[in-house]
Amino acid sequence: MQPLLEPGDQMEEALPTPVSFWSKISAFRTMAWEAYKKKPISHWILLFLSSAAMLVAFPASSILSRLYYSNGGTSKWIISWVAVAGWPLTALILFSTYYFCKTFPTPLNFKLTLSYIMLGFLSAADNLMYAYAYAYLPASTAALLASSSLAFSALFGYFLVKNKLNASIINAIVVITAAMTIIALDSDSDTYGDITNSQYIIGFIWDILGSALHGLIFALSELVFVKLLGRRSFHVVLEQQLMVSLFAFVFTTIGVIVNKDFQGMKSEAKSFKGGTTSYLLVLIWGAITFQLGVLGGTAVLFLSSTVLAGVLNAIRVPITSIAAVILLDDPMGGFKILSLMVTFWGFGSYIYGSSSFGKDPSRQ
Repeated sequence: MQPLLEPGDQMEEALPTPVSFWSKISAFRTMAWEAYKKKPISHWILLFLSSAAMLVAFPASSILSRLYYSNGGTSKWIISWVAVAGWPLTALILFSTYYFCKTFPTPLNFKLTLSYIMLGFLSAADNLMYAYAYAYLPASTAALLASSSLAFSALFGYFLVKNKLNASIINAIVVITAAMTIIALDSDSDTYGDITNSQYIIGFIWDILGSALHGLIFALSELVFVKLLGRRSFHVVLEQQLMVSLFAFVFTTIGVIVNKDFQGMKSEAKSFKGGTTSYLLVLIWGAITFQLGVLGGTAVLFLSSTVLAGVLNAIRVPITSIAAVILLDDPMGGFKILSLMVTFWGFGSYIYGSSSFGKDPSRQ
């Protein structure tokens, strides 16, 4: 028979054992190592390259878009066209996947083709909206405003795809909206010398509208997977990206031709700061970097999760802002710094809310 414990002894046993900081670090390292061993090394190499593409290519694309306008470019259609002109890169990777992985193209039907055409048209419109944003806004401001697409994708995902919302994601939507409002309060000190207040307002509005449309495109793309494709393998994701980019390229090319911007490229190149060579390099690298960023984001979503994609999106916003301040002498006042910090808060809240869904067995 066990001896009875004194009341003091019972209290001592009832107290939880404190977990030290280093114990938590050790547990995290163990968990990370176990996760690492579950996947082949090729998986982690591809994930690293995809993440690097998001963190390097997207900021570079934003800087190049703004550089086009600051060095003498004027066409909104040309920058929209550049954003989708890199679609052959996706085609090259997709065809390589068919060959090396012994997979076959997904059969097209009327509904799937129509969905690709619609998404391509929306993508072309979205790129045009962002072109107006980069024409009139500093690159750092445009990147901050564009991060609001995360909030819009959460809302559209809830209404169209029936994705769940929790308190953390709702908080993220509110916080990111507040961050956009803070930027609006700093419009007087956030413009380039040759940009008027009315142009700044136009760029601000088009950036928000473009972010909203981007969120809608993201939700509709997910709906296509759920309703029409029913599966999400890597080559199927690439097929959707290729078809949407191809139709967006077709629609944007029609816009450039109707607006007669191809004819104006020769004179624009001559007056461009740095000459024709600099003009062509900005456009070519703009097309390459944007497509690499899209491919990187697509691969991260497939190889990992929307949570990691959200983390990388959160990181690339300050990368773009800092690069714009260093390379383009972007204005960076107190309101914009505050907005950047608030945006980080919103991203963190969204990531936490999304990761809590991942722990829910009902969603497994």
